[in-house]
Amino acid sequence: MRLLPMKEPDRSWRSIKGQWKKDAESVGEDFSTFSTGSFTAYDGLTKEGDHPSLYCLSDGERIHAACQVSRLMMSKFPSPILRARFILVSPVYELGIADAGQYAQMMVALFSGIVWLSRDTMSASHIRFFFLKSPGDSQYFAALQASTPGSLFSKFTIDGALIECSLQEEEMAETA
Repeated sequence: MRLLPMKEPDRSWRSIKGQWKKDAESVGEDFSTFSTGSFTAYDGLTKEGDHPSLYCLSDGERIHAACQVSRLMMSKFPSPILRARFILVSPVYELGIADAGQYAQMMVALFSGIVWLSRDTMSASHIRFFFLKSPGDSQYFAALQASTPGSLFSKFTIDGALIECSLQEEEMAETA
């Protein structure tokens, strides 16, 4: 799976909602009530068409998740950070059509995509990833908190629904 900009025509918010509507309705879920509230941010951001801060996780056939990714300065960091928020996952995961292993793979793929963006097109040495939907989700990332030789991260913390990490400086220098 790859994290890609959400763009017309195949990866537009409209086409993603259409795919997710079919997924929800395939198990008898009323999509209009399922999506109430959670899609509001995307509806507003895409009112005028594509929005450059929106990304989707795709396997080439399906969209598995969507998020807003921004590069910005925050007072507690000396350099720009990458912030991922407004994270939505396909009803396939929300409604239990996919199993726990597939859910874990999707979460790790989404986080990996954010790390890739921080090292490539949206260069940043710190990442704030607002995604964890329950305390149990932290298990998929817990091993990254250990300080090990060759680790990509100099700091990795999980607090509530927030993953916050800093990339090793030598890693950033190699990609600059």
